[in-house]
Parts: sequence; structure tokens; C-alpha cells
Amino acid sequence: MHLTPPPGVAHAGLDLPSPLARASLVALVMALLAPFALYFATAASMVSIWNSSETFAHGYIILPISLALIWRQRAWFAQLPPQPWRPGLILLAGAGAAWLAGRMGDVQVVMQYAFVAMFPLAALTLLGPRLAAKFTFPLLFLLFAVPFGEIFVNPLINYTADFTVWAVQATGIPVLRNGTRFELPTGSWSVVEACSGIRYLISSITLGCLYAYLTYRSNTKRAMFIALSIVVPIVANWLRAYGIVMIGHTSGMTMATGVDHLVYGWLFFGVIMFIMFWIGSYWREDDQPLPAASAAAAAARADHQSGASLVPMAITVVALAAVWPAFAAFNDRANHNSQAVTLAEPAVALPPAQSFPDWKVDYLEPDARLERVYAAPEGRPVQLQLLYYRNQTKQKGLISSVNRMAGEKNAYHETASVLRTEDASNHKLPLREVLLDGPGGQLVVWNVMWVDGRYLSSNVLGKLRQAQGKLQFRGDDGALVSIATPAGDNPDAARTALRAFLAQHFSAVDATLAAARGR
Repeated sequence: MHLTPPPGVAHAGLDLPSPLARASLVALVMALLAPFALYFATAASMVSIWNSSETFAHGYIILPISLALIWRQRAWFAQLPPQPWRPGLILLAGAGAAWLAGRMGDVQVVMQYAFVAMFPLAALTLLGPRLAAKFTFPLLFLLFAVPFGEIFVNPLINYTADFTVWAVQATGIPVLRNGTRFELPTGSWSVVEACSGIRYLISSITLGCLYAYLTYRSNTKRAMFIALSIVVPIVANWLRAYGIVMIGHTSGMTMATGVDHLVYGWLFFGVIMFIMFWIGSYWREDDQPLPAASAAAAAARADHQSGASLVPMAITVVALAAVWPAFAAFNDRANHNSQAVTLAEPAVALPPAQSFPDWKVDYLEPDARLERVYAAPEGRPVQLQLLYYRNQTKQKGLISSVNRMAGEKNAYHETASVLRTEDASNHKLPLREVLLDGPGGQLVVWNVMWVDGRYLSSNVLGKLRQAQGKLQFRGDDGALVSIATPAGDNPDAARTALRAFLAQHFSAVDATLAAARGR
């Protein structure tokens, strides 16, 4: 069999006449498919998010686009012979180690990025830098399949609320703002996740990178267009939010308040993207034809087909990729703690309070929960909540993107958050202070995480500590400690009450957590 060479390539023989070359091709394909089997759970977690979130539904088309871009450049296989590159094994091992760290800390996005990164790194190792470099963008484009971006939701919500309130006030309409909620004379508005613009931003960046690669050859032009694809959707979302508020206001809240709210948003985004791509087309640069295969390249390819083989390197790649999930399975069995969690009553020498606002932490359901309300000497009730987690999973974890002090269905909503450090018995506690508004008035909440025996306020440090504990076979026990009191008319007095509670009674709370861990 002989395939017709692609345009611009002289005698680009794509047929594989020798058994050695056929074995190399089979080894290459098997090595690139192996991660799907070895890391099936990670791949399945990505697909699950694509199914459940419209924000990341584009993940289904990333692999087909990448394969199409590789096929578009397939003539390079006739130009340059594969030359396995041993240093690539170090990079591949780094990706495996990153996946394992994410697995130990239960950080799904780290696991997913490490998994996807294995494909371009395996290609680099098997094909060599010269040939793999010709497919840099198609291989790196696979990273867009990872459902990442929710970390930007809250900042985008705040920026959108800031701009919308400013623009409405600049229009001459009075606005009363409370966090991300604000009121106009005609009605109330709230900037929630659907209004953050994260869907527009992720879609724009993905399309912008693809458009820049296909339209320009200059890296400077590509970088400029990608920068525009980041800035434009953010600003467009601000204008969209302002426009929707103004439509609702001028129509007496009869328009842009329901489903049409979202319809107007996508129509506006579509028009903006069309204009951006249309303007960008004026600076397009046509592709250059591939150079004809040189005699030296043909000789190198013939030499590779006659003597070299990808089989040994492909076997090494698969074996290296298999090490990490094998160790993870062993580690899971070693860290699993079958004992039930029991939270003993803290030895807090305070009487129970008569009442407290109807609020509790909106976290994934823990293995054990303890809630107590004490009557503090300062005359304020202090609520203590302990949430204890063991053998953590996606459905039951201390650190999760869905954990909130007040969820969307909660009557309370968060208005401010700040980090602070307080003295608590023999501890310096890195606390997070959250102010909540709700039916019972304003609450001042101090919370801190307890991970592997250490108190932390950072989710990143918490995940790292959890991974360290599991790698050292100490289990994954963790807990949330939350104390709260009504702010009333004096938040500083509320902080004084919480500070006194920590100073006098935190050692009892610490003892309760230590006893629950038991090992």
C-alpha cells in the first residue's frame, strides 16, 4: 500500500513497509492510550463535570479538535523520524508525581491536569523534541479539556457587582448595596454565579487560542489576540450586567428578570465574539507550505525504520505511568480507618444559651457534627460547631469548592471575609473571619481548619498538609472549627466575646479533636 504524499512534501512516504516500523506504530498508539486505562477514574471525573456543568461542556470537543490539528500537520511524520528522548521520562515522572500529590490531597483539578499533561509528555518522550515540537499547540490544546476556572467565580462576581453599581449610579439612579446584592427604586438585584461571566470567559479563551493558532503565524499577534480574548469577555459581561439591570429598571421589572435574562446575555456575548473575530481576521497570516523532504531527512527516516524501534521506550512509558496509580491504591488501603468517629462533649465550663439565630455551616455532610451554644460572660451567646471528616471523598470532604459558610439556599449570605490571627490557649490560630447577614441580623463567624493535627486557614495549605499526612500513612482526618456570635450594633464587641472564648476554652476543643482522631 502506498499513500499519496500531502501537498508540499516530496515523496512523503507514510506507508510503513517494515515489520519494525509497524511494531513502532503499534507501540506508540498503545503507549498513548495506556493513560486512559491506568487513570480511568480521573478521566471519568472530567467527563462527569462536562455532563453536569454547562460551563465545561466544551470539553467533549477538545480531543477531536486536537486530533484534527495533528492530522492537519501529519506531513511532518514524513519529514522527521521519531527519535525517543530519555529526558522526557523525567518530565513524565513529574506529571505522575503531581497526579499522586493531587490524589493524596484529593485535589481533583491537579489530578486532571497531571493526567492530561501525560499525553504531550509521552509524545515528547516517544517522538523526540524535533518531531513533537511540530505539534506543540495541538498537544497542549488538550489542557483545555480540564474543567478549571471555578476559582475565579467569586472575584468575577465582585468585579461585576462593582462595575454594575458604579455604572447605575453614574446613570443617576440611587443604589443601596449589601455585598453582591443591591437595590434600586424599582427592585432588588443580586450578582450570582450565573452572572459572573465565567462561562463567557472560558469559552472566549478556548476559542481565542484556537483562532489565534489557525489565523496567525506571528507569536506576537497570537499573544495579543489571546489577551483580547481574556479582557473582552470580562468587560462585555460588565456591560451585559449593567444593560440587564437597566432593562429591568426601565421596564418596571417586567423584562430581563427571568429566562430572558440569560438569553439576552448569550446573544450579547455572541455578538461581541463575532465582532472580535471579524476584526481579528483583517490581520490574518496565511499558512506557509511545508518544505519538501530533504535527502538527509529521508535517509534518517530510512535509518530509523531499519534499526531503531519505539517499542522499548513505549514499554518504559507505560510502566512509569502505571507506578503512580498502583502506589495510590496501596496507600488508600493503608490509610483507611474503619473506626467510627465520635466527638466527645468539649469540657467548656459555660452554661447553655437560651437561643441563637437559625444558622449553621453549609458544608458537605461530615462523619460527625457537634453544635453547642454557650452563654458567654460578656452577655452574648457563642455558638460552637465542629465538623469532623474521615476517609474523605468527593462527596464528603473538609476542603471542597461547594463548602460555604452560607450556601445559595441558606437564608444568610456572606458580606465580608478577612484573615486574622488570634491567641487561643497555647495556639496561634490563623482564622478566617466571615460576616454574615440574615433574618437574625449580622453574625461574626471565626473558623479554622484542623488537618493532620495542625490548624490552618488556607485551603491550599490544608490540601498540602492532607497529602503529607496520607503519604506518611497517618490518615486523612480533618475538621472544621467554627465559633460565631451576633454582631448586634457593635462587631468589635462580638470579636471581643469570640476572643475571650478562644482564650479560655479552645484547649477543650483541641482535646476533643485529638480524642476523636485517636491515633
